Amino acid sequence: MLRTLRRGLPADCDALYQLEERCFDSDRFSRRQLAHLLTRANAVNLLAVSEDQCVVGYGTLLFRRNSTTARLYSFCVDPAARGTGLGRELLQALEEAARARGSQRLLLEVRADNRVAMGLYRRMGFIAHRWLDDYYADGCAAWQMDKRLDVSETPDAASAD
Repeated sequence: MLRTLRRGLPADCDALYQLEERCFDSDRFSRRQLAHLLTRANAVNLLAVSEDQCVVGYGTLLFRRNSTTARLYSFCVDPAARGTGLGRELLQALEEAARARGSQRLLLEVRADNRVAMGLYRRMGFIAHRWLDDYYADGCAAWQMDKRLDVSETPDAASAD
């Protein structure tokens, strides 16, 4: 499956909403929330787009002023694209975007019952460090995970200005 990664645009709101509906049973973003994420100055939204221009995955990073920690706020891959390496590719690109903004750490929360996502995050170097009871609307707990971002991991770190 050929795909490209690109920044999210306000015009992508409906496609992201449809992807959220395909990926999540609950705790989905509304169109209004997605529109806000796509237009905030302190967020980076990366989209994976298939050859036929369908959004098949996305991730949102949030940044706080005067903080070196970025938060992976949302991350999803279309069920039809799972197992293709897209999740890993998208997560690597998000890590690079966080490093480019000066982040030294990436933080996320993941449903305790989402073993596939937890496995991906662990393989990518994230460590579960905090249990969050009753985190999601349906009462499911979450793990808070984080990863230290080493600037030397960035392929173009030596040439960055």
